[in-house]
Amino acid sequence: MAFLKRRTRPEPWPRRLAQAKYSWLIPFFALEWGWSWLAYLLSGWAFLEVLECLGTLSLLVAVVSYFAESKDRIKQKHYQAWQVINSAQGKGGSGGRIDALEDLHKDGVPLVGVDLSDAFLHGVELNGANLLRANFHSADIRDGSFVGSQLEYADLTSANFRHADLQKAALQNANLEDADLFGADLGQADLTGAHLGKADLRNTDLHGIKWQEIAEIRLANVFGVKNAPTGFLEWASKMGAVSIVSDGGWLARFNLD
Repeated sequence: MAFLKRRTRPEPWPRRLAQAKYSWLIPFFALEWGWSWLAYLLSGWAFLEVLECLGTLSLLVAVVSYFAESKDRIKQKHYQAWQVINSAQGKGGSGGRIDALEDLHKDGVPLVGVDLSDAFLHGVELNGANLLRANFHSADIRDGSFVGSQLEYADLTSANFRHADLQKAALQNANLEDADLFGADLGQADLTGAHLGKADLRNTDLHGIKWQEIAEIRLANVFGVKNAPTGFLEWASKMGAVSIVSDGGWLARFNLD
């Protein structure tokens, strides 16, 4: 703390005046000499010293209060983020949901069961997020990043995951029916129990996926898949998957009953 200190008595005016080399400097010297006397007289007041201590103390109290209320501010921030997400449920567009989701995830908040159906979430980054039973039905998540995310039992039906990064994602029992995964990276993803019926898997990277217990893949388009595990394409074909270049109306060629 910096406390008010007693100042030394100002030198007499004649001595101060003698320091002025030019006459036009005299008014400035006089003003400075007057302020020096005022500062000297006030420096002896205990009242001013008390005020200085109180000012320092109030600053300390403000700092302590700021850190003490940090948890409340974080809770308020999370509450506002959830308001943004929940108020936009079932609506198109982003509606601020991308920032809200990413902020919650960065703060370690689980996103279990979040409803993001029909949302526009282009480029959202939720690597490692807990999205158990989340609803992404018909959402636009092109170029999204979900590396290592938990998507077990998630509803991804008719969602647009084009060029999304789903490496090491946990997709056990997830519903990916009619999902657009064109050019996505599913490397080392766990697809145990996943439903991939009618999914667009063209140009999808499948290196190291867990596929042996996929629940359904009928009419999924596996044309041009990359790094398919040994035996996967043969098995997929037996289970009703197709390999067609174009996605334009190709499902109409098949009996979907």
